[in-house]
Amino acid sequence: MAEVFRHPHRVTYSECTVGNHIYYARYLDLLEEARGEFIRSTGRTLLQLQEQDLIFPVIEVHLKYKGPARYDDLLTIEVWLTELGKIRVNFGHRILNQNGTILLEGETWHVCTGLNEKPKRAPEELVAQLKDFVKAKEPF
Repeated sequence: MAEVFRHPHRVTYSECTVGNHIYYARYLDLLEEARGEFIRSTGRTLLQLQEQDLIFPVIEVHLKYKGPARYDDLLTIEVWLTELGKIRVNFGHRILNQNGTILLEGETWHVCTGLNEKPKRAPEELVAQLKDFVKAKEPF
Protein backbone atom coordinates (compact mmCIF):
# COMPACT_ATOMS: atom_id res chain seq x y z
CA MET A 1 0.00 0.00 0.00
CA ALA A 2 1.34 3.43 -0.94
CA GLU A 3 2.30 5.94 1.70
CA VAL A 4 0.44 9.23 2.09
CA PHE A 5 2.18 12.34 3.42
CA ARG A 6 0.08 14.40 5.83
CA HIS A 7 0.66 18.06 6.59
CA PRO A 8 -1.29 20.03 9.25
CA HIS A 9 -2.46 23.57 8.57
CA ARG A 10 -4.51 25.92 10.75
CA VAL A 11 -6.67 28.29 8.69
CA THR A 12 -5.65 31.89 9.23
CA TYR A 13 -7.93 34.91 9.21
CA SER A 14 -6.09 36.32 6.18
CA GLU A 15 -6.99 33.24 4.09
CA CYS A 16 -10.73 33.77 4.60
CA THR A 17 -13.36 35.87 2.87
CA VAL A 18 -15.92 38.05 4.66
CA GLY A 19 -18.15 34.96 4.50
CA ASN A 20 -15.64 33.09 6.74
CA HIS A 21 -14.42 30.48 4.31
CA ILE A 22 -11.09 30.12 2.53
CA TYR A 23 -11.09 31.99 -0.76
CA TYR A 24 -11.13 29.31 -3.48
CA ALA A 25 -7.78 30.25 -5.09
CA ARG A 26 -5.96 30.13 -1.71
CA TYR A 27 -6.33 26.34 -1.73
CA LEU A 28 -3.57 26.26 -4.36
CA ASP A 29 -1.27 27.92 -1.83
CA LEU A 30 -2.14 25.24 0.73
CA LEU A 31 -1.36 22.47 -1.76
CA GLU A 32 1.97 24.14 -2.61
CA GLU A 33 2.79 24.40 1.10
CA ALA A 34 2.08 20.69 1.61
CA ARG A 35 4.06 19.63 -1.49
CA GLY A 36 7.02 21.65 -0.23
CA GLU A 37 6.87 19.93 3.15
CA PHE A 38 6.47 16.57 1.42
CA ILE A 39 9.72 17.17 -0.50
CA ARG A 40 11.36 18.42 2.72
CA SER A 41 10.49 15.06 4.30
CA THR A 42 12.84 13.42 1.76
CA GLY A 43 15.76 15.34 3.26
CA ARG A 44 15.97 18.23 0.80
CA THR A 45 14.11 21.45 0.11
CA LEU A 46 12.68 22.81 -3.11
CA LEU A 47 15.31 25.56 -2.93
CA GLN A 48 18.10 22.96 -2.72
CA LEU A 49 16.67 21.23 -5.80
CA GLN A 50 16.47 24.58 -7.58
CA GLU A 51 20.12 25.25 -6.72
CA GLN A 52 20.87 21.92 -8.45
CA ASP A 53 19.07 23.19 -11.58
CA LEU A 54 15.91 21.18 -10.92
CA ILE A 55 12.39 22.63 -10.72
CA PHE A 56 8.88 21.15 -11.05
CA PRO A 57 6.54 23.71 -12.64
CA VAL A 58 2.82 23.01 -12.51
CA ILE A 59 1.37 22.39 -15.97
CA GLU A 60 -2.21 21.47 -15.04
CA VAL A 61 -4.50 21.51 -12.00
CA HIS A 62 -7.86 19.88 -11.26
CA LEU A 63 -9.69 20.68 -8.03
CA LYS A 64 -13.05 19.60 -6.68
CA TYR A 65 -14.39 21.66 -3.81
CA LYS A 66 -16.58 19.60 -1.49
CA GLY A 67 -17.00 21.88 1.52
CA PRO A 68 -15.68 25.07 3.09
CA ALA A 69 -12.71 25.44 5.41
CA ARG A 70 -13.25 28.20 7.96
CA TYR A 71 -11.10 30.41 10.14
CA ASP A 72 -9.23 28.46 12.84
CA ASP A 73 -10.10 25.03 11.37
CA LEU A 74 -7.27 22.54 11.75
CA LEU A 75 -6.79 20.95 8.34
CA THR A 76 -4.90 17.87 7.25
CA ILE A 77 -3.51 18.13 3.74
CA GLU A 78 -2.76 14.73 2.25
CA VAL A 79 -0.25 14.35 -0.57
CA TRP A 80 0.72 11.31 -2.64
CA LEU A 81 1.93 10.67 -6.16
CA THR A 82 -0.40 9.57 -8.94
CA GLU A 83 2.42 9.34 -11.50
CA LEU A 84 6.18 9.22 -11.16
CA GLY A 85 7.91 9.17 -14.50
CA LYS A 86 11.32 10.19 -15.70
CA ILE A 87 10.10 13.72 -16.46
CA ARG A 88 6.51 13.89 -15.12
CA VAL A 89 5.46 13.95 -11.49
CA ASN A 90 1.77 14.16 -10.64
CA PHE A 91 0.48 14.74 -7.12
CA GLY A 92 -2.85 13.72 -5.64
CA HIS A 93 -4.21 15.92 -2.87
CA ARG A 94 -6.98 15.81 -0.32
CA ILE A 95 -7.81 18.33 2.38
CA LEU A 96 -9.77 17.22 5.44
CA ASN A 97 -11.01 19.26 8.38
CA GLN A 98 -10.57 18.34 12.05
CA ASN A 99 -13.70 16.15 11.87
CA GLY A 100 -12.27 14.11 8.98
CA THR A 101 -14.66 15.65 6.44
CA ILE A 102 -13.15 15.89 2.96
CA LEU A 103 -13.19 19.53 1.86
CA LEU A 104 -11.16 19.30 -1.34
CA GLU A 105 -9.79 16.68 -3.70
CA GLY A 106 -7.43 17.46 -6.50
CA GLU A 107 -4.47 16.65 -8.65
CA THR A 108 -1.56 18.73 -9.91
CA TRP A 109 0.54 17.81 -12.93
CA HIS A 110 4.21 18.80 -12.99
CA VAL A 111 7.12 18.45 -15.38
CA CYS A 112 10.72 18.21 -14.27
CA THR A 113 12.86 20.91 -15.89
CA GLY A 114 16.05 22.85 -15.42
CA LEU A 115 16.02 26.56 -14.71
CA ASN A 116 16.08 27.02 -18.48
CA GLU A 117 12.58 25.43 -18.48
CA LYS A 118 13.71 22.58 -20.75
CA PRO A 119 12.49 19.11 -19.68
CA LYS A 120 15.03 16.92 -17.94
CA ARG A 121 15.04 13.63 -16.10
CA ALA A 122 14.47 13.59 -12.37
CA PRO A 123 17.51 12.28 -10.46
CA GLU A 124 17.34 8.53 -9.80
CA GLU A 125 17.96 9.10 -6.07
CA LEU A 126 14.90 11.36 -5.81
CA VAL A 127 12.73 8.95 -7.84
CA ALA A 128 13.79 6.09 -5.54
CA GLN A 129 12.78 8.13 -2.46
CA LEU A 130 9.38 9.01 -3.92
CA LYS A 131 8.33 5.62 -5.33
CA ASP A 132 6.68 4.47 -2.08
CA PHE A 133 4.22 7.37 -2.37
CA VAL A 134 2.83 6.34 -5.77
CA LYS A 135 -0.74 5.10 -5.64
CA ALA A 136 -3.51 4.74 -8.13
CA LYS A 137 -5.36 7.84 -9.13
CA GLU A 138 -8.55 8.25 -7.13
CA PRO A 139 -11.57 9.40 -9.05
CA PHE A 140 -13.24 12.52 -7.74
